[in-house]
Amino acid sequence: MNRRFKRYADSLDASLNRLLRMKPVKLPALPRQVPDAGIYLFSERGRHLYVGRSNRMRSRLLRHGRPSAGHNRATFAFRLARHRTGITKPAYKSEGSRSQLLSRPKSRKAFSKAKDRIRRMDVRYVEEVDPPAPSPLGGVRGGRFRHAVQRFRYALILLIY
Repeated sequence: MNRRFKRYADSLDASLNRLLRMKPVKLPALPRQVPDAGIYLFSERGRHLYVGRSNRMRSRLLRHGRPSAGHNRATFAFRLARHRTGITKPAYKSEGSRSQLLSRPKSRKAFSKAKDRIRRMDVRYVEEVDPPAPSPLGGVRGGRFRHAVQRFRYALILLIY
């Protein structure tokens, strides 16, 4: 295994512990000083429900619960709405698509309620800065290494839950 990749993999436990130790906040009380890049976690009544990663964390967190956010911006809310309405099977055609589902009053109402629910959830976040890309002379080109590390970190945190 690449030594640098192993070092990043070994640091996951510390990152997860920092995330879980953070005192949770609610979206309406989100501080102005939020790290630019990192991993965030939405919880409700002690249950961890959603983990995400963003390079523009404050705006991303707020979009999850913004009343005007569409299905492509409030993806967690859309997922909650799907479960609420019982329409959980994703569609890859126009019939059953996100836009088509939101044309139904029941789905639209569930989506709106889900965004409101998210605004009341606990949110935690931890800074995760992208690792610098190794030199092209080192055998790994530009962003490939960085992208692999990002995906690996995100996948492991998802697996923990």
